[in-house]
Amino acid sequence: MELDRTDLRLLELLQHDGRATVQALSEAVHLSARATLNRVRKLESQGLISGYRAVLNRGAVGPAIAFFAEIALKDQRQAASRRFETRMLNTPEVVACYLLSGRYDYLVRIACQDLAQYQRLIEGWLEDAGLGIEKIVTNTELQTVKEFGGFPLA
Repeated sequence: MELDRTDLRLLELLQHDGRATVQALSEAVHLSARATLNRVRKLESQGLISGYRAVLNRGAVGPAIAFFAEIALKDQRQAASRRFETRMLNTPEVVACYLLSGRYDYLVRIACQDLAQYQRLIEGWLEDAGLGIEKIVTNTELQTVKEFGGFPLA
């Protein structure tokens, strides 16, 4: 799908405020409310917008400590990777998981209430031979300087 400047502007606006009204969006892109709504629905139906969510104040609502775990697998075959990825998808403490190139296979962002919870979590992973984890290197987040706020759009 080719995106014009109006589509890109709508995507940019919605990344920053998914609750923006159609009226506010239409004023920002200089289209009628109906034309704007049609464009947004088209962007949604074509999969460019996959959902909307609220950004929570992490300190006020839950886990206080974030960890980044660099994880190397013993076996990089597809079946082993699938088992690992399924486990990450089904672990509530895992808030993000990325397949990487380089020294480690995955970078996993984990949110826990305390260090003990994190330790129990990774010990369980290491003890599960089916996951095939060779090594975990942990970095503790001290401060979030910039959180993901959307993709840059041309």
